[in-house]
Amino acid sequence: MEYTKPLARLIEYFQKLPSIGPKTAQRLALYVIKMSENEVNNFANALLEAKEKISYCSNCFNMSSNNPCEICTDNTRNKGLICVVAETKDLMAIEKTNEYKGLYHVLQGLISPIDGIGPDDIRIKELLYRINQNDIKEVILALNPSVEGEATTLYLHKLLKPFNIKISRIAFGLPMGSELEYADEMTLLRAIEGRVAI
Repeated sequence: MEYTKPLARLIEYFQKLPSIGPKTAQRLALYVIKMSENEVNNFANALLEAKEKISYCSNCFNMSSNNPCEICTDNTRNKGLICVVAETKDLMAIEKTNEYKGLYHVLQGLISPIDGIGPDDIRIKELLYRINQNDIKEVILALNPSVEGEATTLYLHKLLKPFNIKISRIAFGLPMGSELEYADEMTLLRAIEGRVAI
């Protein structure tokens, strides 16, 4: 079906979002068109404000409008514990459990030679610097159980071993090939609690 140009353009932009297929994009576009002009303006302003104000924490590389971020400045957090995740969405998934009370380090990706992503392309140097400068007792590697996640875990383990700190990884109640952001809170909680030293 051929859509009128403004609708086709809106559908095209929704379809650029991850996990949004043509039918979902069409449904979202039609929903937005039915919204009041005030709601559409508020939606557009929320998008612009998020893009303008959100950047990365210079300490842990979590997305935030504050620098350092809310987690890094929270004095109730265990400053001797760092949970290493690939992306902010993984941090959000762990935070939903309301059980983990340490700090985070967001790598901003995983080692993937096939995609041309090496150790220097993600935030590994910054993690090593944090561990060297702070009194860190344990690092939890909470990376997706994928080929890239395993490669990154093994690489980090090799680099972290000389620091003589506890290195653990989340237990796998998560199936191979799954992603942290889609796991339910209970599975993630059990994975954190059942972490093992590596």
